[in-house]
Amino acid sequence: MTRVAAVDCGTNSVRLLVADVREGVLTDVVRRQEVVRLGEGVDRTGRISPEALARTLAVTRRYADEVRALGAEAVRFVATSASRDAENRDDFVAGVHDAIGVLPEVITGAEEAELSFRGATGALAGRHRGPFLVCDLGGGSTELVLGSWSVVASASMDVGSVRLTERHLAGDPPTPAEIAAAAAEVEAALDVASRAVPLGRAATLVGVAGTVTTVAAHALDLDEYDSAAIDGAVIKADTMLKACRSLLEMSRTRRARLPYVHPGRVDVIGAGALIWSAVISRVRAEAGRAGVRMHTVVVSERDILDGIALALAST
Repeated sequence: MTRVAAVDCGTNSVRLLVADVREGVLTDVVRRQEVVRLGEGVDRTGRISPEALARTLAVTRRYADEVRALGAEAVRFVATSASRDAENRDDFVAGVHDAIGVLPEVITGAEEAELSFRGATGALAGRHRGPFLVCDLGGGSTELVLGSWSVVASASMDVGSVRLTERHLAGDPPTPAEIAAAAAEVEAALDVASRAVPLGRAATLVGVAGTVTTVAAHALDLDEYDSAAIDGAVIKADTMLKACRSLLEMSRTRRARLPYVHPGRVDVIGAGALIWSAVISRVRAEAGRAGVRMHTVVVSERDILDGIALALAST
């Protein structure tokens, strides 16, 4: 058995998983998430702001203390969209190294896709029919990954909940014109992605990451965020699409009252829901043309963080 620590630093949140790994099976010791909005303004300025960097490094230092206290044998810190795009990412790299003692890996979209697929499908094999199409919907980018036991094709789209909100959804609630502009950008990104990833080959659509799990909580009408109810949930596609529309059209005040929406997601969950809705609709249409009726989608709390931990344990 190996105890490892994985950190995933995305555009909106930074997450920690300390887990024991035995024969390719993860057992969580601790799993944490903090919304730090590292990518705030990066799409507009091309730089990580001093405030966003300070928030992220403060959480990283807390995670480092916990990792040491729990006796993890190895640590891997992976950074994705916001740090890929930032001109001053060297400041981020140096700050993380000082805080936790390892250099952050600023991975490519393809690497992000592969780690997400490994984490998401590890717990699904044997329970659902492949090929799987994994949608990892983040704050700055969205990855689409197709495969059964390994990745067959992948694409990284530069649309995410934070990026799309900052570009288009200024209204509260967003106006029809804003929604149309955001939807057009997502559809254009899907047009490009679908040339690399044959979406119609998917038998099971799997959604991962905080936007998808939050929309799932809304679709399930939970009294609070309940990981046990959400992880592995099989939800009718029509029900999920209805939940997406509801969140997109809500005011931020109404979203803030929902007991399962993290405060750090209140302002961006509408954009995330729009992206998830577009992915579901496109995949269903492509699968239908291939003769597959996709009535449900699967939601997993296992994602890139689990993939990082599994990869770390196997090195």
